[in-house]
Amino acid sequence: MTEFTGAGGKGAAAPAVDRKAAASPLLDPHLLARVEGLPVAVRMIVEGYVAGLHKSPFQGFSIEFAEHREYVPGDDLRYVDWKVFGKSDRYYLKQFEEETNFACWLLVDTSESMAYRSDSAPASKLEHARLLAATLAYLVLKQQDAVGLITFDTKLQRFLRAEGTGTQLKSLCALLEQTPSTGETAIGPILHEAAERIKRRGLVVVISDLFDDLATLELGLKHLKHRRHDVLVLQVLDPAELEFPFQDLLLFKGLEGIDPQLVDARAIRSAYQTEFQGFLKGTERLCRDLRIDHVLVRTDEPLDRTLRGLLTTRARRGG
Repeated sequence: MTEFTGAGGKGAAAPAVDRKAAASPLLDPHLLARVEGLPVAVRMIVEGYVAGLHKSPFQGFSIEFAEHREYVPGDDLRYVDWKVFGKSDRYYLKQFEEETNFACWLLVDTSESMAYRSDSAPASKLEHARLLAATLAYLVLKQQDAVGLITFDTKLQRFLRAEGTGTQLKSLCALLEQTPSTGETAIGPILHEAAERIKRRGLVVVISDLFDDLATLELGLKHLKHRRHDVLVLQVLDPAELEFPFQDLLLFKGLEGIDPQLVDARAIRSAYQTEFQGFLKGTERLCRDLRIDHVLVRTDEPLDRTLRGLLTTRARRGG
């Protein structure tokens, strides 16, 4: 596993997120303009102090100084760093160890099944997941919160520590672009590892096709809930996986170690649709029972429509 940390050091003021500075193909300016201002809300009180969207369970500050953040209306002026103001003519507050921003963790499945793309889809599942993760990261950073990234297949591949610095978006997009689709899927063990590594409560967003055993997935999700995280599952699927539009004889090639098989599409369509709908209902029921938001993300639907529906609904419910 490779671990990356953001470039911002302690004691350094974090500038506002700049999508131009990130210069990534994952940051579509037209898409960002359509989702600008959408709130990324949390369901429960998380560990951290943030003005506006999120309420902190802590009163006051710890002794150890950590870094600065820009002043926003309503902040306590007792914590303004006047030395920084004298040098920059801008107001920054001292942040301490217990005053860390709300953190959103993006867990992106990069297994081989995510590489699938049918003729009717504009992008593969992984390409869509990357764009989704980058856009969510942009929105989180714009509201002065922190974001981190974990990519995985059967094991945790990349780990980017959650930060709210001005360089975080560039680091996160670069990591997403550099991570290929490899290996099989093993989501359950990854969620256990993530639950152990993410120390503070926050929002954990799982972006995956969820092609794994539901029993192990359930145990992993329960571990995250036990750690009192707000968990959101975004199940990314290709339209062909949902509708099975194939005709005649087809050579099916498994993306995760399954040998190619020649099948009659018309003969298996009914059985396939029954099996796949059962799988979908199983994931939906599992998330519902655990009080986890589950959203089906189709790769042939506009991403701004998906995000607007999801985020506005969560904001209305208070997370």
